[in-house]
Formats: sequence, C-alpha cells, structure tokens
Amino acid sequence: MRWRSVVLGLLLLRLGLQALLALLPALARGLCLHPRLPCPGPRPPALPGPPAGAAGRGARLWGAAAGGDEYERRYSGAFPPQLRARLRDAARGMFVFGYDSYMEHAFPRDELDPLHCRGRGPDRRDPSNLNINDVLGNYSLTLIDALDTLAVMGNSSEFQKAVKLVIDTVSFDKDSTVQVFEATIRVLGSLLSAHIIITDTKQPFGDMSIKDYDNELLHLAHDLAVRLLPAFENTKTGIPYPRVNLKKGVPPDSHNETCTAGAGSLLVEFGILSRLLGDSTFEWVARRAVKALWSLRSNNTGLLGNVVNIQTGHWVGKQSGLGAGSDSFYEYLLKSYILFGEKEDLDMFNSAYQNIQNHLRRGREACNEGEGDPPLYVNVNMYTGQLMNTWIDSLQAFFPGLQVLIGDVEDAICLHAFYYAIWKRYGALPERYNWQLQAPDVPFYPLRPELVESTYLLYQATKNPFYLHVGMDILQSLEKYTKAKCGYATLHHVVDKTKEDRMESFFLSETCKYLYLLFDEENPVHRSGNKFMFTTEGHVVSVDERFRSSLWEDILPAGEHSLKAKASEPKAANFSSNCNRVPDERRYLLPLKSNYMRQIDRMVGLI
Repeated sequence: MRWRSVVLGLLLLRLGLQALLALLPALARGLCLHPRLPCPGPRPPALPGPPAGAAGRGARLWGAAAGGDEYERRYSGAFPPQLRARLRDAARGMFVFGYDSYMEHAFPRDELDPLHCRGRGPDRRDPSNLNINDVLGNYSLTLIDALDTLAVMGNSSEFQKAVKLVIDTVSFDKDSTVQVFEATIRVLGSLLSAHIIITDTKQPFGDMSIKDYDNELLHLAHDLAVRLLPAFENTKTGIPYPRVNLKKGVPPDSHNETCTAGAGSLLVEFGILSRLLGDSTFEWVARRAVKALWSLRSNNTGLLGNVVNIQTGHWVGKQSGLGAGSDSFYEYLLKSYILFGEKEDLDMFNSAYQNIQNHLRRGREACNEGEGDPPLYVNVNMYTGQLMNTWIDSLQAFFPGLQVLIGDVEDAICLHAFYYAIWKRYGALPERYNWQLQAPDVPFYPLRPELVESTYLLYQATKNPFYLHVGMDILQSLEKYTKAKCGYATLHHVVDKTKEDRMESFFLSETCKYLYLLFDEENPVHRSGNKFMFTTEGHVVSVDERFRSSLWEDILPAGEHSLKAKASEPKAANFSSNCNRVPDERRYLLPLKSNYMRQIDRMVGLI
C-alpha cells in the first residue's frame, strides 16, 4: 500500500504544479515579477459609456471592441477632474514662472533671455537683424502682450498692477523701426483687449476695474496706431509698407515688398480701434489694404501669393499656402466677419476657402472614410496650383482651429492629427517639416502656440477627451525640453533639444493661455454667458454689438464698404464635411479612427 500512497502523492504534486503554472502569469502581473513588462498602476476610473444608441453599428465602426488597440487604450481612457485640475494649475504655473522671471530679470526691456536671466531690446548695433528688430520696439513688449492672460487666469491684483505699470512707464515716442504687423497684433491688440476688459460693466473675469481709469490704454493704442499710419501713405496700391519708425515714419530705405499676412491682417485691431473711437481712419486703411490684396488674386485659381510689391502690385512670391506669409490673412477675413458682421468679409473668406480646398488640399476626400493619403494642405504656385515644395511650416497648425470656427470639424480633426504626430515624434514642432523626407527642414521651435490653439478649439467643438490627452502631452514636453533657469527657451533644434536664449512674448500671451483654457472648463470664457473671440495673437475680445455698427457709412468711398449689409451665418465651403456630421458617440471614442491615426504616424516616421 505504501507505493500507492507515493504514487497518489506524486499525482497530487503534479496537479498542484500545473495549477501554479497556470496562475503564474497573473501572479507575475500582480507582483510585477515579469522582467520585460511594466507594472501597471491602479485601475483608472471607468470612462462614462457612450450615450444610448452608440453601441450597434457606430461602436463597431469606431473599433470599440473589448480591449481595443494601443490608440484606444492611450487616448480613450478616463480623464478625471482631478487630473484636469492639476494640469490647469500646471499651465498657470508655467505662465507664472515665465511672467515672474520676465518681471524680475527683464522688465522694462521687451523680452526675457531665459538662459542668462536678462532682458533684451532692439538690436541697435545691427539694424538688419529683422528677427529681433521687427518685434522689439523698446516698449516693454512682454508685459503688454501678457495683460489679458492675467485677466483670463483671474489674477486681478497682478492685472491691475501691470496695467498701472504700462500707463506709468510705456511710451511709443521711440526711435524704433518695427514691423507694422507685429506692433499691431502684439501691442495694439493687447492694449485694446485690456481696455475692453477694464471697462466691461459685467466684469466676467472678476473685478478687473482700475480705480480712476480714464481710458489710458485706449489713448496709448490710439497713439501707437497714429504712428503706424505713415506705412499706408505713398503706396500706389494702398498696401502698406512693412515697417515704420515710431518717431520718423517710413524709413527712406524701406523695401517695397511685403507679405500677404503682414499687410492683410490688421483689420481686427484697426477696426476695433475705429469703432471704439468713432474714427473711421484706421478701419478704412486696413480694409483698403485687404481689398487691394484680394483684387490681385489669380484669375485662374483665385489664389494669392505670399509676397507682393506695394507699388506695382506684382507678386514677388508666387507661393500660395497656409503658413508663414499667408496664414492670418485668411484668419482675419473670417474673424472680421465674426466681430463686425460685414458681409464682404465673409464673402471673401468663403471664396478663399473654396479655392484652398480646390488647389491646396491633397489626400482622400473624407477625413474618416475611404482609401488614400490623409488630407494635407500643401504649398502651390498661385497661378497654376502646381506643387512648389514638399514642406509645411508650424504656423499652418493654426488652420484646424480656423476650420472649427467655420464648421469644418471633420477636416480639422485630420489636419490636427498630422501636426500632433509631428509633435509626438520630436516633442515640439519644427519651424518647417518636410513631409516627403520625413525630417525637419528648419529645426528650431520658438514656443509657438498654433497647435495648442487648434487643440483647444477642437476640444471646445467636440468635448472629446482625446484633446485633453494631446494638451497634456504638449504641456509635459514644454516642461521637459524648454524650461530654463529663468523662464522657457526657444529650442534651437527639435532633435537634439539644444536651446536658444529667447522667450518670445507670444509664449505668455498665447501658448500658456490656450493650455490653461483647455483644462479650465469653468473659466469665464466658457461660462460667463459672454461671447469671446481671440485675435491672431490670442488676445481675448468680447463679440459685442457695439462692434457691429459704425457711424461713418457716408464717409467711406462708395463701393469700398458694406457696413450695414449683413450676411447669413458662416458655412464651410467644403459642404461635404461639416460639424453636423460628427455624431454624439464620438465624444467617447477616438475622433479619428485608429487605423487612420496609425497611417499618419507612419507618414511622419513615428512608427
């Protein structure tokens, strides 16, 4: 009988070992014993399920199978309120660190050098250094540009302090030659935005009023605009000179060439100023420039070039694209309509948008359906529509946000995904990216906001948590790669992450602001009941009825205005894809099918 006991014992031991081997993978995961697998964190809270009716065909179409793939696991998970609040605070902390560093180490100079903790002004030794001198005018640029960000973040005490500093210390009576476009969007626009915030009787951002305020910011804005007006004189086309000296007017050696965006993106700020002052001069010259450019478009394609001679009207640069030199021209056609309600602005935008779709857009017809390459907007010859090069630039990343405003959300989703894939590869956007070579052509990243802006607007349009994940990626990359001893620094090269000693003012006025608003669902911009619009420099402006009427219909030349003519609601020129096609269940699933995401990642060399 003894041998039977031994056999029975061996049999039981074998069964026990088999059971243990079967349980071992689960035990390894629970105890983190597997040498090549990361130990998983705590199980995240369950994401709310899709609304009724989302199961069936829609869920199957969007790959909502049990477990999903890596894109669904990464982006379709829960985004708890606590995480969102931490990221909101992190975005605020980013702004505070940059702003405080500027105030401590650089004010009253224009910009902060974040590596050496010192201020930067115009390059007096080298007037040809346009990269610096076009922007820096010796007027505390960063402080002015950041004013409304302080208000949006609810910091009333610092906003009031900063406004008083501007009133007490800033003067535009300077021997500085600046670019008309940069002075307009960064300085004039911020002064007007802050003035509107101070004088708003509703005070949506908290008490931002200034005791004994006597329209000083409006007077400063008026003074600056008057100093910019000589740029519009002595041009045969009405298109302004690109630069002006704030004391002496247009320099005698000034170039007669300017870019489309620089000359045609002044209407929002000049129009607001005119309507606040009751003086048509500023809106008139800006509108004349827009219409002059519009009249020079190609008869064949309807496209505009990117560089024009202001005396002859001949196109020097024949490239038509959506990036540098062209971008904000299209943006301001639409935003001028949104703010002022002028029918001609919407008509021009809709026509331009249709021509862009016809000649610049490549790839499959629909973003989320069909075969072929994903949609992409390329640079073409304005006369023929033929491809001119194989690069796109980081400024073009604004375009998905503009598409959101016109209602073409589907196309915006695809284009945004392309720029986000480039960001994922480098942790930043190179200034130019060659989509054929899958490599940067111009590798620096100056802390630009355009991708963040489009991410924010797409989240507002879709409420899809995917865009919160995108914003988290961007914020973490900025903290990891661009944070310096005193602020945040330009990346000299997105591959090796070397830095340049410059923090441009738009980092505080736009990049930090859009990140903060992305994660601050309760912000007055979203909850106050007021309607707001952002300028091309990210300055917040209330969409107010007072801007939709004017007092000078009889002053403007016949045929040069339609100030009382109203247009129907904006509509995407690409009628096949608009916001009505985004179903409710998409709020709970990927905005772009995972196979298309994978296709885009492969296109940029990410996988």
